[in-house]
Amino acid sequence: MLIVLTGGFERFSSASELCSYAGLTPVIRQSGSGKSKKLALIAVCNKLLKQAFAIAKSGLIFDKEYKNTLVKN
Repeated sequence: MLIVLTGGFERFSSASELCSYAGLTPVIRQSGSGKSKKLALIAVCNKLLKQAFAIAKSGLIFDKEYKNTLVKN
């Protein structure tokens, strides 16, 4: 779905542009409480979208045999 909506990620030159387009760059414009949960959710969405952008732009082919060297089994 992301590939279709973003034209293969070609419409954006950076992950920040993509996050702004998706409305995931929070700007607090009013005072009040109860925002922490919502801002945390937006931060997670922002991070996932940036990761998707990086994967799509890297041009690397998926390797199902890849093992992360930082994770000990």
